Order: sequence, then C-alpha cells, then structure tokens
Amino acid sequence: MKEFSTSLKEKLKQMDYIILSCAALLALLSILVLWGGSNVLHGGKNKVIVQSAAAFAGILLAFLIATIDYDALISKFELVFFIFSIVMLLSCIVINKFIPSISGSSGESNWNWIKIPGIPFYLQPAEFVKITFIMTFSRHIDRVKENINKIKNVGMLMLHAGIILGLLAITKDMGTFLVYLFIMAAMLFAGGLSLWYFAAGAVIMVIVFPFIWDHMKEYQRMRITVGFNPELDPENYGYQALMSRKAIIAGGFRGAGLTGGKVFANIPAAHSDFLFAVLAEKLGFFGTFLYIAIMATLIIRLLIVSRRTRKDYASLICVGVAAVFIAQTLENIGMCLATLPVVGIPLPFFSYGGSSMLSSFLCIGVVESICSHSKKYYFEREAPSQSKTNE
Repeated sequence: MKEFSTSLKEKLKQMDYIILSCAALLALLSILVLWGGSNVLHGGKNKVIVQSAAAFAGILLAFLIATIDYDALISKFELVFFIFSIVMLLSCIVINKFIPSISGSSGESNWNWIKIPGIPFYLQPAEFVKITFIMTFSRHIDRVKENINKIKNVGMLMLHAGIILGLLAITKDMGTFLVYLFIMAAMLFAGGLSLWYFAAGAVIMVIVFPFIWDHMKEYQRMRITVGFNPELDPENYGYQALMSRKAIIAGGFRGAGLTGGKVFANIPAAHSDFLFAVLAEKLGFFGTFLYIAIMATLIIRLLIVSRRTRKDYASLICVGVAAVFIAQTLENIGMCLATLPVVGIPLPFFSYGGSSMLSSFLCIGVVESICSHSKKYYFEREAPSQSKTNE
C-alpha cells in the first residue's frame, strides 16, 4: 500500500546524512590536500577552485536527486537510461577516432575523454554511465529474480552487461572496464545468481586470457607486468608507482604537514590518480587512515541501506554503488602503493576531476532518493522470493 505523496520536508528528513556527510568530508579532504600542494602542482590554484566547485555542485545535485522519486523515474525512463549509456560510450569512440581535435586523449591514451570546445574542461562519459548502468541492470535483475538462474535469463543479463563492457573495451580503458566488471559481479551475486555461474565465468576468463594477452598492445602488457613489479622498469612504466610509494614512505606516521613534503612533486598526475600519495606524504598515516575510515563508514552505510530498502532493485542499486567505491578505492590505493597496475582509476570523492566528483555525488544522490522515499510504502520490504537464494 502506497502513500500518494510525500512532502519535501519529509523527504529531506528521511535522507541518510551519514552517507552524505562522509562524501562531503572526503571531498573537503581532497580540497585541503590540493590546496596544500597548490604551490607545487601545475595549475594548483585553479585545480583547488575547480575541485571546490565540483564538490559544491555535487552536493547540490545529490540533494536535488534525493527529492525525485527514483522508482517513478527509473520505471519510466529505464530504456532511455540504457540508450544514454550506449550513446555516451559510443561518442567517446567516434570522437577519439574521427574527430581528434576535440579528443581528450592522445598517443597511447585510452579513448575515455572528450574535450568540450571553448571550455578548459574534459568530460569522461564512462564516469556518468556508471549510475545509469547500475539503475538499468538492477531493474533487469529484478525482472528475472524469480528465475535468475535459468540459462536464458543469465544470457540476457550477460548481453545487457556485455554491450556496455564491450564498448568500454573498445575505448581501451582497462581500469574502468574492470570496475564495471566488479559492479556486474557484485550485483549478480546480491541478486541471487548461482555460484556455479561465477565459477564457470572464472574458468572462461582463464581460458581466454592468453588470447587476450596476445592481442594487447605492448604498452598494455607492460602496464600489467610492471604494475605488479615496478622495479622491472623504474625509469618508465614503473616510475609513477615507485615515486608514489616513495612519497607514502616519506610521510611516515605524522607526515610533513599540509603545506610540507616534496617527493610528491616528482609524481606525474599527482593531483589526480596519485593524490592519495600526496595525502600520505603531507598527513602521514593519520591522513590515509582518515580517508580509509570515512570511506569504510560510507560503504558500510550503503550496505545497511541496501538491507533496509523495500524494493529489491533499490537494494541492488545500493550494492552497485558500494561496489563502485570498493573497486575504485582498492585499485587506486593499490596503484599508489605500487602493488597493482597503474590503470588510471580515480579515488572516489578525492582524486582531482569534475567528472569523477560529480558522478560520485550522482551515485550518492540516487541512494539518498531511495532513503528519502522510504516512507512512501507502509511495508518495509517486498517478500523475498525463493529463487533469490543461491543454488
């Protein structure tokens, strides 16, 4: 049984302010670290302004989306969101291949950026497609939840995800591809897909990996090989990771201070993918622990909201958003510690970049919409189906 309307005051009251506060604190920490290194980092002051503007716009966006009924929106525009996802990723491929003048990529770079003419900003469509993919995929899983383990339903789910993953593969953005793969796996697991399918998927990946490896470009193979052992090429592919690790070690327990430190100045892209290393050198173990603790609180809270939602697909959305933050946090910190390949994954709410910041808050906004419309229903949750249990 549904209520016919919910007041704006009631919606704002039902928002999960722990989730929003964690996101805002991480963004604030990012701005402080960028400010502390603004005298060293290229264009540092401008980056502080852009990051601050993106964070402020992101918070406003989260509040705005929280007031919109996610269920009505997704139910009505599910197909539109899926088409939007395809068009956004295709635009990257077409522009980078045929209109290089407005491409944000060059040389061996991934085809994942678009330069907006007349504006000194770059757009990364794959960042915004994350939430539309999560919303449409959650609805798809929800529609087949009673028989999710039937071959036909599994095949259609793989086709749904495969279209998006295939386009990402064409853009050569291996890092984002892996994040999406993790999102898909986490949502399917939460949706009740049998573990036998996961085992079969793992076997298939092992079988096809040698074929994929043979068709990779040399720089892609080097990034993977050197990523796990940067000492193999310390002057080239391993340089970023080694300098990042050196900055983290230099920070020690207390750090050099918000305006201190000098090792981070030698890290290429220190302001974006390796800002965690800058944090470590400036604020030491305390700073890195603070980020990890806040992010862990955010993820745990997302999973708590997932358990409390009435609609199954809303629960899957929360799982998908949590999966984004888990995958990106682990991969980015692994890159900075020189233990995982450098694949260009931003640290959520922290790495410099308007696309990353806005898309992260966009994800938070959808979750807040789920929270703020929780009183729309009198019953706590739909009756769970038997088919959701792993076979």
